[in-house]
Amino acid sequence: MPLPQTVLYPPFNILRLSHVEYRVTDLARARAFYVDMLGLQITHETDGQLYLRAMEERGHHCICLTQSDRAEAGHLGFKLFDEPDLDKAESWLLEQGLEAVWTEKPFMGRVLQTRDPYGVPLEFYCKMDRLPPIHQQYALYRGVKPLRIDHFNMFSADVDAAVAFYNQLGFRTTEYTEDQKTGKIWAAWMHRKGGVHDIAFTNGLGPRLHHTAFWVPTPMNIIDLLDLMSTTGWVDHIERGPGRHGISNAFFLYIRDPDGHRIEIYCSDYQTVDPDHEPIKWDLTDPQRQTLWGAPAPRSWFEEGSLFNRAELKESQLKSQPIIAP
Repeated sequence: MPLPQTVLYPPFNILRLSHVEYRVTDLARARAFYVDMLGLQITHETDGQLYLRAMEERGHHCICLTQSDRAEAGHLGFKLFDEPDLDKAESWLLEQGLEAVWTEKPFMGRVLQTRDPYGVPLEFYCKMDRLPPIHQQYALYRGVKPLRIDHFNMFSADVDAAVAFYNQLGFRTTEYTEDQKTGKIWAAWMHRKGGVHDIAFTNGLGPRLHHTAFWVPTPMNIIDLLDLMSTTGWVDHIERGPGRHGISNAFFLYIRDPDGHRIEIYCSDYQTVDPDHEPIKWDLTDPQRQTLWGAPAPRSWFEEGSLFNRAELKESQLKSQPIIAP
């Protein structure tokens, strides 16, 4: 199917992705992974929750870890331009027949929660508590030296439909994979902030969260992390990489937290600010699509993901298979 025409003046103004909640079964073990090993900074801590930010971020948190009996993903958070956009968002969501629930959340104030038509829990806000800058406090840098949250990737049972919905919200497609046999979209990368993506969709059983990505300064930070993980008891949590994606041109590494939530460490993609930026199309059978160097991803990368809280799973009707590592 052809991509929908870009909506340059959406019903409300999403600036960028902002944060994610992961529900974890052992908060102390999750802290060891995200703080002691990856190097995210603690901004608030209770008996049951841990709020974290990366080194360049001024907002209070980009990830919230919540102690739970079940490992799953909570809301995906997006920052809007101003308070009137929150009210515009409520009106538009209700017009689409979607839920729009107001709540107050710590460090964020007024928050509008909803689910997209496929069950992904989303929340929109305008103002999060601002913290002093720490990007030049180099004594705090450790682990992979994460600078900022970069994107979400989700499994979708209907990527064409997901692209059409988020296109209405002003997300612009930068790259996509087309199944040549059916003409349907197998995967797509969409942005608001001017990088390759804030969100991406991969064909499969969905909705599920495939991964959350963090931007790091250089590929050497990823190499250093691999050395650290392989000598501190985390070697079995390395899933894929390092490598360079054909799509996005980014240098990457995929790792799994203690509950199996997938994290991508990511750097060196390209700028996509121009509103007439033309999307790049890839063939599903192109071996350089996954990795520019031709190495395919493992089966786990295509089949495993984090469940969203209270989301009903659906099988994809598109059964085309990418190249999978033996």
